[in-house]
Amino acid sequence: MRLWSLHPRHLDRAGLVACWREALLAQAVLAGRTRGYTHHPQLERFRDPADPLAAVGAYLAGVADEADARGYRFDRTRIIAPAPAIGTIAVTDGQLALEWAHLGVKLEARSPERATEWALTSPTAHPLFRVVPGGAAAWERAAPLPAAPSS
Repeated sequence: MRLWSLHPRHLDRAGLVACWREALLAQAVLAGRTRGYTHHPQLERFRDPADPLAAVGAYLAGVADEADARGYRFDRTRIIAPAPAIGTIAVTDGQLALEWAHLGVKLEARSPERATEWALTSPTAHPLFRVVPGGAAAWERAAPLPAAPSS
């Protein structure tokens, strides 16, 4: 499961669809509708807010907004607690950097034309998140980025 902190505009078609499906799974877990993935580390940040279903609903709304912008039809009626994505959950710039690099590798492999666009842009966060200084999140399981060489 990958619930990107990155803005959905950075994802290719396959990534956007996968993000929608995985966020729906996260919603089902948080709503107690499934027994699988209940201890998945990426769910930690959605459990912290006072209303976890509203938090994941806001996440899903942000993904659906990007789908709308691309002319896709994601079924918004599947969002249990739709809420505006208003930058309420902190994400570190280090986490964004790690995800940005991870996304670049994925785009190179499955969507080279999107990888070219990726290389010319900078990461922005999903509207649910506000960026704060710091390293990768404690829940992150992806390999950390190599340290920059010292001068």
